[in-house]
Amino acid sequence: MLSGTIDRASFLKNAFLCEVNWSSYIKNYQSYLKIERGLSTNTIDNYSFDVERLCLFLDQNQMDVSPIHISEEVVQQFIYHVSKQVNARSQARIISGLKSFFNYLVFEDYRNNNPLELIETPKTGRKLPDTLSLEEIDALINAVDLSSNEGERNRAMLETLYGCGLRVSELVSLKISDLFFEEGFVKITGKGNKQRFVPIGHHTQKYIQLYKENVRSHVLVKKGFEDTLFLNRRGSQLTRAMIFTIIKDLATKINLNKTISPHTLRHSFATHLLENGADLRSIQLMLGHESITTTEIYVHLDRKFLTEVMNTYHPRKD
Repeated sequence: MLSGTIDRASFLKNAFLCEVNWSSYIKNYQSYLKIERGLSTNTIDNYSFDVERLCLFLDQNQMDVSPIHISEEVVQQFIYHVSKQVNARSQARIISGLKSFFNYLVFEDYRNNNPLELIETPKTGRKLPDTLSLEEIDALINAVDLSSNEGERNRAMLETLYGCGLRVSELVSLKISDLFFEEGFVKITGKGNKQRFVPIGHHTQKYIQLYKENVRSHVLVKKGFEDTLFLNRRGSQLTRAMIFTIIKDLATKINLNKTISPHTLRHSFATHLLENGADLRSIQLMLGHESITTTEIYVHLDRKFLTEVMNTYHPRKD
């Protein structure tokens, strides 16, 4: 039985291969996502996984139909099948992924319509991100064991995640040549290989410099990673999973009763800026959000703060 958090490798291991005609369209679709839309490997895998779910459903139900001729009724059967196995949020993501695939087929003139055009996405509500208070962030960073070389590195990474509001993928791929400390910026390569400049404070710069001078300079760097800022003990780039593990271990160490991840520090970065008077547009640029609608999710402040904003800034406050 599929679940909303199913492991992709396990899924494919148990799945039948798609027919040749599905496989060729999926490969072409993947090339389109990579070359024309500039999406990351992880994102492309997720989009492909949605189509592979549909392939498995067709195979299990002995429906011999190509992506060119599949009907709206068959797709609806699949969506109904999925709705009994995953939550509304996962169902919405699958529908979105399939819409993207069939939109591609329409765009390339393989089809003249999208079979998901009239299928409604379930309402999921807007999930507000967890955030940490400044005291909790300080406690998390102070819990890093600085007696090891990895500790010096981990402190610098956490300071960078929170100090610049980075995604974990942006952190692990950060280059030494991306650091422009004299100008007070770092160059970040985000989703779709889009680049942006993010301000970096002296506090964060200090801990990066300490790591570079005291730890990284003594690491035997593997070929190809000479410019990578944060290295593992084998001299190559850290994995995203390692960053998750480091943060979760620190949260356990300080008995933090919250489910957190590297993204929690990014959410906290945005929320704290907003609470201290930063405008949403500036936060959008720093986070690298394409749409300000995405940034608006950070407006989940308590009523007391909103009252203070009204009393401070509204022309008819008296």
